[in-house]
Amino acid sequence: MRVCECDNMRMRKKIMMKKNFLTGLLASITFFAFAQNTDKAINVKETERIEKILSSDEMQGRKTFTPAIDKAADFIQKEFKTIGLETPNNSGTYLQDFYLSQTKFISAKARFDNDTIATKNIVVFTSNPELYINEDSGYIKAFIKPGDNFNTEAFKYIQSEKSYLVLVDTSFSKEIRRMASYKRPSFNKPRSAIFILTTLNPNKYEIEVKHEVSKLKLANVVGILPGKTKRNEFVIFSGHYDHLGIGKPDAKGDSIYNGANDDASGTTAVIMLAKYFKQLDNNERTLIFVAFTAEEIGGYGSRYFSEQYDPAKVIAMFNIEMIGTESKWGTNSAYITGYEKTDMGKILENNLQGSKFEFHPDPYTPQNLFYRSDNATLARQGVPAHTISTSKMEEAPNDEPNYHKQSDEISTLDLKNMTEIIKAIAISSSSIVAGKDTPSRVDAKTLK
Repeated sequence: MRVCECDNMRMRKKIMMKKNFLTGLLASITFFAFAQNTDKAINVKETERIEKILSSDEMQGRKTFTPAIDKAADFIQKEFKTIGLETPNNSGTYLQDFYLSQTKFISAKARFDNDTIATKNIVVFTSNPELYINEDSGYIKAFIKPGDNFNTEAFKYIQSEKSYLVLVDTSFSKEIRRMASYKRPSFNKPRSAIFILTTLNPNKYEIEVKHEVSKLKLANVVGILPGKTKRNEFVIFSGHYDHLGIGKPDAKGDSIYNGANDDASGTTAVIMLAKYFKQLDNNERTLIFVAFTAEEIGGYGSRYFSEQYDPAKVIAMFNIEMIGTESKWGTNSAYITGYEKTDMGKILENNLQGSKFEFHPDPYTPQNLFYRSDNATLARQGVPAHTISTSKMEEAPNDEPNYHKQSDEISTLDLKNMTEIIKAIAISSSSIVAGKDTPSRVDAKTLK
């Protein structure tokens, strides 16, 4: 009996439909099994308990260099201890202490060839109380030219491990004044960055600067869950626990910047994920759970943390920032910054097959969010380090109405949706935690 080609086509189509149905059914069953496990450790009641404490008025906005942030750190430490995480290097403490240098300007003078530079045109980032340099001091000469992105260029030199003399075009006079008034603390390192507003490019120069320097103590909170078979391969889950503290009262008389979404929500997620993976007890790779300090004043916590680990051993970083509100796509969705830079997003999406949750590429790329959170330092070293967020970073009225305001309180959060996001992070990271998937690395050539 002869079978026509159309019958063969119908048969193949039926087989494919059945195969797709079985694949989808298997994915749904697998996701349902994962979801049942997550419900035990990740639930709305627990989300509310942790979030409520971190964003309470008692925490006074968790500003760096205040007793309030120490109180928040103590709470996170206790949570890590209750969960049963190990301390870094078996140190006996979850606090990763470090110091910043706070400088108070005393004087500055400079001479370029035969010209004297006005003090108001000199801005110096240093941890040294006294500096005297000339053309033989080994400083690298750099330029910020007309049309450059001033903030991007300046940040590059401030962050560098080398010392720079940066000649800034006079078109950036406002930026230099602003930089002088908003100078931030720095790491206690020998290198310095000197910015001078000028039209000159001197062959010979002398610069003398004096500061009063004091040391300021800060601490990240870090807990470890050692891997079963891949102990030297690290997967990081992070959020920052600092915020803005207390300011002028708003129209309602509220002076506390509670930071419920920014970023008590991310810190809550880190604690809950630690509890989940500890209970699961099957992570092949070592998991590091960290609450960063000083994100709001320059990302110093994540920068110091990154120096403690060999980036080649860091397999992935899930940085969690502001997940307490619905994304632009509604509930059961979030976006990943720098999505196109690695295949990590695709791995997460694959692990969520069968669920209602969706990850999207960052829709706010003009805002440079990939470079504005605690993932950036490790990403610049090639680590697939991404931030997961739901925050709407658009222009008003479609942005986050409570961002960096006293009104960022727990009452403005969708705790049910936030809990689902934390579950999605737990499930989507499963194959990376298990050592089955390894995301591609960030190509440094694609970074700004």
